[in-house]
Amino acid sequence: MAIVSRIIGTGSHLPEKVITNEELSKKVDTSDEWITDRTGIRERRVAKEGETTSILALQASENALDAAGITADGIDVIILATTTPDNTFPSTATKVQAMLGMNHGYAFDIQAVCSGFIYALSVADGMIRAGQAKRILVIGAEVISRILDWTDRSTCVLFGDGAGAVVLEGFDADDGDNSGILSTHLHSDGRLREILYVDGGPGSTGTIGHLRMLGREVFRHAVTNLAAVAEEALAANNLTREDLDWLVPHQANKRILDGTAKKLGLSEDQVVITVDRHANTSAASIPLALDEAVRDGRIQKGQIILMEAMGGGLTWGSALVRW
Repeated sequence: MAIVSRIIGTGSHLPEKVITNEELSKKVDTSDEWITDRTGIRERRVAKEGETTSILALQASENALDAAGITADGIDVIILATTTPDNTFPSTATKVQAMLGMNHGYAFDIQAVCSGFIYALSVADGMIRAGQAKRILVIGAEVISRILDWTDRSTCVLFGDGAGAVVLEGFDADDGDNSGILSTHLHSDGRLREILYVDGGPGSTGTIGHLRMLGREVFRHAVTNLAAVAEEALAANNLTREDLDWLVPHQANKRILDGTAKKLGLSEDQVVITVDRHANTSAASIPLALDEAVRDGRIQKGQIILMEAMGGGLTWGSALVRW
């Protein structure tokens, strides 16, 4: 029996604290006009002291489980994508597992920076198709604010904190319902690691370090790679750009979103955009945007959804879904 994995519930959670561009302009040499014009970002959410990645992930997970109509007892595996784990070890996923009261199955983290959710979704889809699990909770959660240099205006204005989650379930592919994850496509190129990285780590400096980025280089590779991986997903499923209903991209920069949409021939109305309010939440950005579009009714059953992201590594990938 062929198995297909379907998203049966989505959820998200954002910290309460909002930092506007105006507030940032009082701390670093920038302005609301400068940030908005170059990035499309107007505000971002920032976790308060003691508000960890696991806490944000827990809230998003509970919302996704509620939407799916199940409890943690019905989950076999938790996969959590994050760049900002609570601790070097154990995995933040096992912490969420305990917080959910899930005393069975297993949990682990994935680290692919902003592409993390796509990587996690791909792994979960493969496990379900292979019959290794029936239901998997996939989470993207970050407190990127903890690794920012708040004196560096080229990076601190770009990022925010948050979490999003989906519940995947396996179904008989021949049950008459053609919805589900059609395919996922992953890439990386370690030669480009130094255009987006953190200058620290337990195995090198013994410190957390700060996020560093060559913005123009990242932008150049993002527009090219994201358009290419989108075309790859369409070609793999014998679909065309005209078949796409929604693009749910990683929310890095409005200019990148506009550039990718233009290359795909999509209108702005077909792109789910949250970067103006959330900024770049790394692995959390796609599930945050997806949950918003599902809950407000934009995404409807039978529509073709393309999710795509690029992050440090460089890593990039896409997932094509029929809702």
